[in-house]
Amino acid sequence: MVTGGAFVTFEGIDGSGKSTQARRLAGLVRAQGREVVQTREPGGSPGAEEIRRLLVEGATDRWSAETEILLFTAARRDHLEKVIRPGVAAGKVVISDRFADSTRVYQGAARGELRQVVDNLHALMIGTEPDLTFVIDMDPEAALARGLARNSGEDRFEEFGAGFQTRLRQGFLDLAAEQPARFRVIDGARSEDAVAAEIAEHWQAAFG
Repeated sequence: MVTGGAFVTFEGIDGSGKSTQARRLAGLVRAQGREVVQTREPGGSPGAEEIRRLLVEGATDRWSAETEILLFTAARRDHLEKVIRPGVAAGKVVISDRFADSTRVYQGAARGELRQVVDNLHALMIGTEPDLTFVIDMDPEAALARGLARNSGEDRFEEFGAGFQTRLRQGFLDLAAEQPARFRVIDGARSEDAVAAEIAEHWQAAFG
């Protein structure tokens, strides 16, 4: 059980509901009397938010997977320096909607055999892993329909299509299998309240 600062992340394919569940966990933790930093990737700090726009908007072929890895790593480094490390050091619970696992899956697995490149850059420039990671698992077709329906203007990755989302889903499940101590896979094909209740149980078990 951890009583000081903590770093918790939410992962999953686009439209899985992870952003909603990150907000709900943040509300629960605040209600328990702990300070929370709620953040996201790409983004989370002023510099990283500027890089975010380069990544999530525009045509699918705007960047190669290799260029995306560099952009994501640059944004993550700024986020780490300005938000994550200071928050955890101050005893706060930092809850992030995505972190390095997304890059491992999106660029390292689903868009080419670049996982080693992602891991090498992560070791050199980031060197931090979450204390706990929730993967919200959902059928790719249903999640894609939900994601595109948002019409957010940040749908560059959704536009790669259902096949891409299927590869992403498997990538997240493979990561969770590799590191079972850190990951919790949550069935997202249920009501929002049911998903939140299971996440709350895992939170209590890990951090009290």
